Amino acid sequence: MDYEEIGRGISRRQILRRCGMGMAGVAAAHLFPSAGVAGEGSSLELNPLAPRAPHFPARAKHVIHLFMNGGPSQVDTFDPKEALTKYDGKALPGDYRQTERKTGGAMKSPFAFKRYGKSGLPVSDLFTHVAQSADELCVIRSMHANVPNHEPSLMLMNTGDSLQPRPSLGAWVTYGLGTLNDNLPGFVALCPNGVPIVETQNWRSAFLPGAYQGTHIDTKYKSIDELIRNIRNPRIPMNRQRAQLDLVQELNRKHLEERARDAKLEARMQSFELAYRMQMEASDAFNAAAEPDWIQDEYGRDVQGRQMLIARRLVERGVRFVQVWHGAGQPWDSHSEIGKNHGRLAAECDKAIGALLRDLKRTGLLEETLVVWGGEFGRTPTVELPTPGLNDNNTALGRDHNHYGFSMWMAGGGVKGGHVHGATDEFGFKAVEQPVHVHDLHATILHLLGFDHTKLTYRYAGRDFRLTDVHGEVVQSIIA
Repeated sequence: MDYEEIGRGISRRQILRRCGMGMAGVAAAHLFPSAGVAGEGSSLELNPLAPRAPHFPARAKHVIHLFMNGGPSQVDTFDPKEALTKYDGKALPGDYRQTERKTGGAMKSPFAFKRYGKSGLPVSDLFTHVAQSADELCVIRSMHANVPNHEPSLMLMNTGDSLQPRPSLGAWVTYGLGTLNDNLPGFVALCPNGVPIVETQNWRSAFLPGAYQGTHIDTKYKSIDELIRNIRNPRIPMNRQRAQLDLVQELNRKHLEERARDAKLEARMQSFELAYRMQMEASDAFNAAAEPDWIQDEYGRDVQGRQMLIARRLVERGVRFVQVWHGAGQPWDSHSEIGKNHGRLAAECDKAIGALLRDLKRTGLLEETLVVWGGEFGRTPTVELPTPGLNDNNTALGRDHNHYGFSMWMAGGGVKGGHVHGATDEFGFKAVEQPVHVHDLHATILHLLGFDHTKLTYRYAGRDFRLTDVHGEVVQSIIA
């Protein structure tokens, strides 16, 4: 399309059709007048993922969210409580609220804590590799959520709403910032062996245009052809694929026009275009084996090491938001034998996370990459009791869900290193000092990325929606 065609009287509808992004393109053009153009030869001339400036200068350009799905225990990782040893096996004094299941007396941590770094940050022996970067960690000990159930808490942590379908944090970030690499998704979700509970809802775009949803990669696989199915066409060269895709997309646009620009159809069209472009770069980006042997050894030559290394390779290639899940389902949900289960899980990921932090620091990427670690909630300082018909006798030395107080940490991207924010009570049950709700966490993450969370909005169904809904305060005291 050129100015001569416009001069001949091409209609506005035809212009939009040629642009190929439908209402997503209109939204991008209206909200972000500086939106760029897709690569030369592309039929999608308007690019909703073109890089855009935030509201104000940002501390971070990328996010790596390390999601320990299932709920790691704060009192066994980053929030030591001596009182649990004193009261071990005894009822806690005071009034403690009901969690999802019945619990009994206090249970001391089976793990020892030590102080690390110049800051003297206490970390349990579950995470000795992560602890080597203690002076980079900003530990929030006063997190709290809404309910002690996995599904709504996962939705709250990922989308800002525990009940209604909402866009995920990663979708909001790519909507606001676009991507720095047209040949890779702006938002990638790495999860080995399947998907977490509530599945793709964790990285959905909901009412945001489909271009902003996360792309799931099953990192149990090693080869690019298994990681990303059908990434290559062995029979048709790239120029013929381009011509073929242009024809298919023209047919798709006509199909879309006849169906009131259905958002799911539009998202599928955008995925075709991205899949074509990914052939050029995905083979390299997801190839952890291309790293030097000493780097691979530092991360570990296993699933967790490989996916942490892929996360670093993605952000250094311009991907805005990478979510790294521990595994399918809810692996950190330790209702029984927390010493054994948390010990096994930490042994799987501690080395890889520690290597990621050191690698980002060594390469200078940590300054512009915000790393976030945590689950959807924490666990009780008390031992879980058997509940007839639910867990019966399978709760030996386990902990129940606890949303009243739990720990998360952040590193890089403009947060204070070697810092502890807030506190739970003496037993680690409830946030009592400087509490941080999930909405506050989201507001702070967006602030570090250069956004006023009250102004990053999208109009849908007659209302301006935002990630934090009508809540959220930036936690200024953790910003460096």
